[in-house]
Amino acid sequence: MFRASCVAAGSDTVFGVAGDRSAMFEPGTLVGDHLSPLDDAQIQPNGVDLTAAAIFEQSSPGRISRDGKRIGDRQEIDADDALFTLDPGAYILQYAETVQIPDGHIGFIYPRSSLMRNSCMLHTAVWDAGYEGKGEGLLEVHHTVEIEAGARVGQLVLAEADHETTYDGDYQGERTV
Repeated sequence: MFRASCVAAGSDTVFGVAGDRSAMFEPGTLVGDHLSPLDDAQIQPNGVDLTAAAIFEQSSPGRISRDGKRIGDRQEIDADDALFTLDPGAYILQYAETVQIPDGHIGFIYPRSSLMRNSCMLHTAVWDAGYEGKGEGLLEVHHTVEIEAGARVGQLVLAEADHETTYDGDYQGERTV
């Protein structure tokens, strides 16, 4: 279970995690140890930037039921000279980096501010300890935007988390081969 608590006024620490931890998120250098490929420019003080590998539009309905799920068909958006031109709508953005969430941690991806300043939002789910793969997020575009393949679009951060098991779901190892 992820636990964060506010620390008393006057302290230099704003958030504590799981007891005596003095920081909520791990440093970017530690996060970088769990990604590949990685360029030094991607390492940030509290996380690592993820880059755009491919962008898709969903072309048929999906289904989420009590017994399982079916992901709708997707059509890849063609990049013109490595540049994706996206009209307003919803897209699936695949990251270029293989991520491995270490034991004792949980991963979160936040959009880069440049994405939001261009009327776009990146939504993702929690990345559980033990997950390994090249994940994806929901890219919401509110005004036409151009995104270059390989551009930094999100930032992965890691926080310590208590858990009894690690991820062993359907998306384990996605796009790693």
